[in-house]
Amino acid sequence: MKILYLDVTMGAAGDMLTSSLLELFDDRQAALDSLNAIGIPDVVFDTESKSSCGITGTHMKVTVGGVSEDEIHEHHHEHEHEHDHGHEHGHEHEHHHHHHTTMHDIEHIIEHLNVSDKVKADAIAIYKILAEAESKAHGVSTAEIHFHEVGTKDAIADIVAVCKLISDLAPDRIIASRVRTGSGHVHCAHGILPVPAPATANIIEGMPVFGGHGEGERLTPTGAALIKHFAGSYGNIPDMMIRRSGYGMGTKDFEDGNFVRSFIGEPVSDDLTDQVMEYASNVDDMTAEQLGFAMEMIYDSGAVEVFTTPVTMKKSRPGTLITVISPMKKKDDVLSAIFKYTSTLGVRERLYKRNILKRTIRTESTPLGDVRVKESSGYGVVREKFEYDDISRIARENNLSYNEVLDKIRK
Repeated sequence: MKILYLDVTMGAAGDMLTSSLLELFDDRQAALDSLNAIGIPDVVFDTESKSSCGITGTHMKVTVGGVSEDEIHEHHHEHEHEHDHGHEHGHEHEHHHHHHTTMHDIEHIIEHLNVSDKVKADAIAIYKILAEAESKAHGVSTAEIHFHEVGTKDAIADIVAVCKLISDLAPDRIIASRVRTGSGHVHCAHGILPVPAPATANIIEGMPVFGGHGEGERLTPTGAALIKHFAGSYGNIPDMMIRRSGYGMGTKDFEDGNFVRSFIGEPVSDDLTDQVMEYASNVDDMTAEQLGFAMEMIYDSGAVEVFTTPVTMKKSRPGTLITVISPMKKKDDVLSAIFKYTSTLGVRERLYKRNILKRTIRTESTPLGDVRVKESSGYGVVREKFEYDDISRIARENNLSYNEVLDKIRK
């Protein structure tokens, strides 16, 4: 079990996350070379040493056609040199003759990069988070959101680089700290806006955040989207054996440090904990068929558990308590499914710390075919269980009962 912990209590931006992850590799030059082999047109990755509050780390330098991110975005975010993801900013850039790209163009660029399908899927998912946040902020559809062509390349560089480095590190679990947004105001293409900026504020819904002292933007939209996509849970650093740590430095000088820290390691024991959300609502006007369908759709939205309990509601009416357990990162999808597929008008929520067993899956060859075996261990307990889908498939294919298949496999 490999754990990646992201300390973003000082804020986060795409290049800061890239730099901190790069420092986790034994051969950083090889990791940097792999980023330059991604194939983003005109984009070159390079690094430099930088210090903040006496702490030295890595700053990732991305150039597009020989022009650095600083020069491209000097009029944008004060915290980090990431582009504004806003809608229709052509009037800010007419003197540069910049073209605009749509979400479809972004997907086309990413699909032709020299990275795995998993990295491509992660990068596109993160861009969709950004597009949806901008769509909500500006009151337009995601199809109407446009990205600056030059700014697009360095943003793709930051996003795809983080996705690739995380894929190469291959953590089994990713945890993030509370996220610092900063406070005050920021100058952008639309004028002066409060921190967090509207798009960033949309992205961080469902994430634990804090402003911190001092003014300035500490969290960019890209940084927020990357954390939202990858973090499976949030909290303090877990009990873990740290193998390596990395510091990704920002460019803005603040009174306190401006960097992202990352840690890679393993749990100190076989038992683990994570955080889950519990959602609950009472209904008294749904049929059994409607409830059954709703449960299936809520599972499909990302819930890890859905169950019902008979209850007595007002006016002594028999009703149903619907309880849903969900990862924090799936909050929006799960809540949307609950409201869409049930008749509830309100959903209660609670945050729980969950103690779990370490889980692995292996495949065993049997006379009836390959069968997956799920193993759970920890707290002095070891359990094994055949995968239900495999057993039921073999039973149907061989006209056997479920128990007959189990007997034959065990023999």
